[in-house]
Amino acid sequence: MDIVGACRAFVSVSERGSFTLGAAAARIPQPVASRRIAALEQHLGARLFDRSTRRATLTPFGRDMLPSAKRLVRLAEAMEHDAERAKRTPLRLAVPDTCTTRDLALLDADARTHAIYLDLHTAPPAERAELLRSQQVGAAITEVPPDEGHWSVPLGLACTAQPRADTLYIETLRAGRGGRTARRRRIWIQPEDDVPHIRDRIMRTRDAVGLQPAQVAVAPALTSAAAEVYGSTDLLLASPAQARELDLHWRPIGELRLVRTFDITATDGDQAHRIRAALHDAIAHCLGAAG
Repeated sequence: MDIVGACRAFVSVSERGSFTLGAAAARIPQPVASRRIAALEQHLGARLFDRSTRRATLTPFGRDMLPSAKRLVRLAEAMEHDAERAKRTPLRLAVPDTCTTRDLALLDADARTHAIYLDLHTAPPAERAELLRSQQVGAAITEVPPDEGHWSVPLGLACTAQPRADTLYIETLRAGRGGRTARRRRIWIQPEDDVPHIRDRIMRTRDAVGLQPAQVAVAPALTSAAAEVYGSTDLLLASPAQARELDLHWRPIGELRLVRTFDITATDGDQAHRIRAALHDAIAHCLGAAG
């Protein structure tokens, strides 16, 4: 039996001296209140109300049980209040610092429609992993190898001048013969892509096509990488969405296919599954993910 519901009906009827008024106060039909109280009487083994009068008059046993019933109802109400407050406790989520303020706000708004409340922290990949490891956040959008991710973001090269070709080849950055002293064009890797499955592949391609080591560099921040590109003919390794935001021209790389791949990692596996299921599309939009 629903002992809490029965006690609520018992307390409400006793306070109003009427099954009809008590049921209305408890927001249940009068027959339901009567059945719950009858079930409680059967459970306790004695009558709570004297039904020989028109009013709902407590029996001596009912008067003795009323304080305990009130305590149980108060505890249940306190538990329901605590549960509602716990559900609204924000989940601290570490996200890539490449996400724009607008896209993060849209993610937060979408999460609230699923009763998920987020406290968002932007950080580069290594810092997100450390925040999760040290339990400073409850979950993080982490970069993972391509075959392990739920979201995929294509990467290419972006520059200020619109390229003539539909694809950019890294080998075209190789210096010509004749000992030219002009500054060689460089590819800038932003911190979000400073992970082995991206950084190492482009470094290997650099070496394979004969570029100088300095022609592929990791920038300390996306802002500084973009500044280098704006002030030169250099190239930025970026997603199409980032190129649009920075007003750069984006092309895929001819020699290799690079992607950022992300997953949700959480201290609670059920929480990670819930975020993936409820916020899959919103996270994809925030990351600029394909499909």
